[in-house]
Formats: sequence, structure tokens, C-alpha cells
Amino acid sequence: MNLLSYLVPFVLALGLLILVHELGHYLVARWCGVKVLRFSIGFGKPLLVRRAGADRTEWALAAFPLGGYVKMLDEREAPVAPAELHRAFNRQSVYRRFAIVAAGPLANFLLAIVLYWGLFVAGTEELQPRVALAQPSSIAATAGLRDGACTAASESCTGTPASANICAVADLPMPIEPVRPTMIMPAPPANVAAPSRHRA
Repeated sequence: MNLLSYLVPFVLALGLLILVHELGHYLVARWCGVKVLRFSIGFGKPLLVRRAGADRTEWALAAFPLGGYVKMLDEREAPVAPAELHRAFNRQSVYRRFAIVAAGPLANFLLAIVLYWGLFVAGTEELQPRVALAQPSSIAATAGLRDGACTAASESCTGTPASANICAVADLPMPIEPVRPTMIMPAPPANVAAPSRHRA
């Protein structure tokens, strides 16, 4: 079960990368007027084949989904009818052939930008360094801390996220200087007065 929880996301992520990569080759080839004979996800014996489009392109899903390919009309692989010579890959200009070859990696690069942009917009979750007081009469409670108080910043860790402050303090050499964190206090419960600080 634990292996499947890693294997299934890996196969899905790899399949997405392969699909986007090959779509890059396919779309630019069509844009350049090159005839595409087969679009395959995976290698080996095809498990599923379907013909579609004006060129009757074969869309295939093969047994080993560790890659893929886009097969185009090419005189170097098979004879080409005279009426379709202008659509052969080897008859295209250097610039068009370069664009077709580079379209796959470029599509993956654009996919990475989109995914990172999505993570940036959606954000990520992290644990917050909140205080949990075991004893109401403890020193922390007497000092004014309450359950749920959150460490927002520290003079020793200026400019770092709150979750990084704990690690930064733990890594300081001994003896360390007193750490003065900035605390965000939750609202006190109704009808309960918040403890106040007493100075001698």
C-alpha cells in the first residue's frame, strides 16, 4: 500500500510531463504544415489505438509509459507520395525543423511555470509555532502568554518565517543570548480577564 502511494503519483506526474512534451512537438508540427502519422504515449506494443483528424493520425497508448514519440511524414523513413512531399519533415526549412524539435522541451518549461504559478497563488500550509500552556500558574502564563499565542518574529531571527525561528534558535552556539520573540495573542475568553504582568 505504501509503495502504491508513491508509485501512482509518480506515474501520473511522468505521464503528464510526457503528454505535454509530445503535444508541444505535435502542435508545432501541425502549425508548420507537417503531416503527423502517429502520436504515442509510451513505448512497445500499443494497447489502445484510435485514428482521428483530417490526416487520420494514430493516437496510441503503449504498454510502457516511460516516454513517447510523434512520428511525422519523412522520406528518410519511408517513401512519400509526390502529392505530400511538401508535408514531409525532411523537406521543411531548418528554422521549422528546429522549432518542431525545440517545442517539446519548451512545452515542459512552460508547464513548470504554470505549476509554480499555481502553487504561488494557492499557497502552502505549514505548522505554526503556537504556545500550549500545561499549567495556568506557570511562568509563561504569569508573564501574559495564553494558549494559542503564536510566535510571529524574533530579534535573533529577523526576516525569517515564524516556523524557521525555532530551528534558528536551536542552531545558535552556546551560550546564547536571550531570545525576544514577538507574540500574537489570541482574544481572551469572554468574562475572563487576561493575566497582567507584574514588575518588581
